[in-house]
Amino acid sequence: MSQPISAERRMLTGSELAAVERSHYPAICGLERRELVEVARNLREFRDKARDISRSRRREMRGKAEQRGARPAAETSGLMEKKQVFASALKRVNRELTRQEETERRGRQGEIARKALEMKRANRVRRHPSAGRTARHGMRTVESDAVTTSVDPRQVGSVSQQNKNFQARNDG
Repeated sequence: MSQPISAERRMLTGSELAAVERSHYPAICGLERRELVEVARNLREFRDKARDISRSRRREMRGKAEQRGARPAAETSGLMEKKQVFASALKRVNRELTRQEETERRGRQGEIARKALEMKRANRVRRHPSAGRTARHGMRTVESDAVTTSVDPRQVGSVSQQNKNFQARNDG
């Protein structure tokens, strides 16, 4: 759950607060990519430090680690909230980085599409070949590519009859 800015001011030190304030809107929108990467790096360091201290204090409270200070470790809820503040700030920065990358990628895609359209228009064919046969003027005769024989159809029938006669003579 996000914390109000007033609660963040109470919890954080000066350098931590400066890093978190740069991650709030609208200030985050004015940052360039390298600045966003630097803010993200700082936020990760602060978050990791709060996480590590919180873990070590919990281990001290359970008796698994030796006491590091003069007094025994108290509860770690403040450090956990601090860590959550850094985590939510880091999410905002990462979201903004992703948005910027997406915008940049879309811009590159647009350039590529424009270049492709220009190339297509430059190579446009001025004369088109004939479309071939179309249905515009009704039916036309289609010339067959089949080989035609020059044998008279009457002769074809007489050859068949001659074969029948020869077969009958051999059978009988």
